Amino acid sequence: MTSFVHVDQPATHPGVARAEAVIDHIRAARRGFDGARGLAALLLAAIVASLLVVADKLMSTWNDGGLLVAWLVLWGVAFAAIAFFAGTARSLAVRALSAMRAAAERRAATRADEQFMAYAKHDPRILRDLQAIASRQEADTDEEPVAVAKRSADAATPTLYQALRRVNLGQYY
Repeated sequence: MTSFVHVDQPATHPGVARAEAVIDHIRAARRGFDGARGLAALLLAAIVASLLVVADKLMSTWNDGGLLVAWLVLWGVAFAAIAFFAGTARSLAVRALSAMRAAAERRAATRADEQFMAYAKHDPRILRDLQAIASRQEADTDEEPVAVAKRSADAATPTLYQALRRVNLGQYY
């Protein structure tokens, strides 16, 4: 007599599913992280600390009877400084982080171009593509300067890697 056993085995391991969920959660949290918030808090703390030092220097000459009033004035200056400089510190931090990200992107593009050129020195196909791009660029400079200026204003200059990729994909032919 033959009997069949049907065992339903899960397609995924529960531990792997939990690990994938944790990794997805970390990625989502990382995307939501804004470094400008921490930098703004640091700048705000530095501004408030400098104002508190100035206020403390001014109040250190007072006698002991006015110490409570001096303490209240000191904290009033602190809270006023926090309220006054919060927006400025935030915008400064956002600008600083965007500038750092743009510089990192420029460095990465430059590094990719350098690696590509190092590879191109050993591959004759890429050298021919570079020569074709150079000859097209020379032909374009013979055109009217107004048309060239208009075309260059419409599109940003591609990196070397992007230009060769367009040539290889046939976008210039």
